[in-house]
Amino acid sequence: MALIIDGHNLIAQLPGISLADPEDEEKLINLLQAYCRVKRKKVEVYFDRAPAGYAGKERHGLVLAIFVPSGTTADEAIMARLKKLGKKARNMKVVSSDRQVQAATRAAHAMVVASDEFVIEWQSIVAEKPDLDPRNKPLTQEEVEAWEDIFENRDSD
Repeated sequence: MALIIDGHNLIAQLPGISLADPEDEEKLINLLQAYCRVKRKKVEVYFDRAPAGYAGKERHGLVLAIFVPSGTTADEAIMARLKKLGKKARNMKVVSSDRQVQAATRAAHAMVVASDEFVIEWQSIVAEKPDLDPRNKPLTQEEVEAWEDIFENRDSD
């Protein structure tokens, strides 16, 4: 069963990732790639508020990231996707805590999983295999140097 995920809705529930982080979407995609490897599932993750010129789809292994253009929400895009799937929507699991998305999911006869429930599932996977969580990996030398530059520049202000 493939998953459709409301990306920002899930980020808000995940410890260690913040919606205020400019790389929150990339971090979620990395987590989902690990999830796909373990569960052998495909994931479509929807992010709204894509800046001009950045809307579209990006493939990351088994993760398809869909950046919804401004003027449309991820919720609307997910509901449109379910409608387009028609009877095939029964083979989907939708991860969202948005009530409107959950209602549309049930109407399409797809499975609903609240974001906090998905987080619990993810945490149980990481508890068994902590190395799967990309947030547990040490920084590369380049990342350390980039952070040092940021902090050095901040101190000089």
